[in-house]
Amino acid sequence: MKLLRYGPAGSEKAGILDRDGRVRDLSMLLPDLAPAQLAPRTLAALAALDVERLPLAEPGARIGCPLAGIGKIVCVGLNYADHAAESGMPIPPEPVLFMKATSSIIGPDDQVVIPRDSVKTDWEVELGVVIGRTARYVEEAEALDHVAGYVVVNDISEREFQLERAGQWDKGKGCDTFSPIGPWLVTRDEVPDPHALPLWLEVNGRRVQDSNTDQIVFRIEQLVSYISRFMTLNPGDVISTGTPPGVGLGQKPEPWYLRAGDTMRVGIAGLGEQRQTCVEWTR
Repeated sequence: MKLLRYGPAGSEKAGILDRDGRVRDLSMLLPDLAPAQLAPRTLAALAALDVERLPLAEPGARIGCPLAGIGKIVCVGLNYADHAAESGMPIPPEPVLFMKATSSIIGPDDQVVIPRDSVKTDWEVELGVVIGRTARYVEEAEALDHVAGYVVVNDISEREFQLERAGQWDKGKGCDTFSPIGPWLVTRDEVPDPHALPLWLEVNGRRVQDSNTDQIVFRIEQLVSYISRFMTLNPGDVISTGTPPGVGLGQKPEPWYLRAGDTMRVGIAGLGEQRQTCVEWTR
C-alpha cells in the first residue's frame, strides 16, 4: 500500500493511492495516519479494502508528511562509503547516530526555508524507515518485522552550523523545514528488498546524486537492531539511513549550496518523488 495524508498543513486527511496513482480518501475510516494506525492488524485491514470504491480526493490537493505524530527522527551519518570519502571522513566502525528535530518536518513539496545567517544549506536524499512495532534490544534476524514501511527523506543540512561550530551535528540538521518526508508511506510488503532501490536528487534540473541503496554500509536490519540497543524505537519513529555522494559539500571543483529560488527534485524508485523550492527566511 501507498498511504499518505493530504490537505492544508495542520488539517490533513488520511488517504491511499489507488492502482492508477489517484488519491483516495480514507478519512471516513481513519481519523488520521498516526503511529496507532501502523499496528499490523490495522495495516492488514487497510490492505483488505477495495480501494477503488473509496471516494477520490479533491484534485490538486497538497500532499503532507504521510505520518502524523512522528516521535523522533534518528539519522545515520556517513552510511555510504563514497559519501564518507567526499566528506573527508573515514567509514565509521559503528553507525554514527544523530537526531533531527520533529519541528523540521514538512510535506514533500512544501517550501524549504534557508535559515537566517545560513551560508551552506545542503541537500541529502535518504531512504527513511518507519517503525511499526516497538523495538527494544531487537536481534537483526527479527528487525524487519518491526518495520511498517519506507519513505523518501530529504535530510537538508546547514554545513556551517553542523561542522564549523562547536558541539553536535544536530544544530545544522534540525532547522525548520529541513525534513521533507513523503509523498507516501509505502508498506514493507511492497518493498521486497530495501537494499536495491535507485535514489536520486536534482538541483535546478541538474542530477547531483544518483545511486542505489545497495551501497549502504550498515543495512536496515543492522540499523534497527543497533539503534534499539540505545533507545526504544516506537511506532511512528523514522530512521533516516544516510545519503550517497553528490551533496553540495562534495561538489568539484568547489562546494556549492542552496540559495533562494533553487528547486530540488528528490526520488526513490517505488517510493515517489518530492519537489521543493527554496525561499529566504523572513521574520
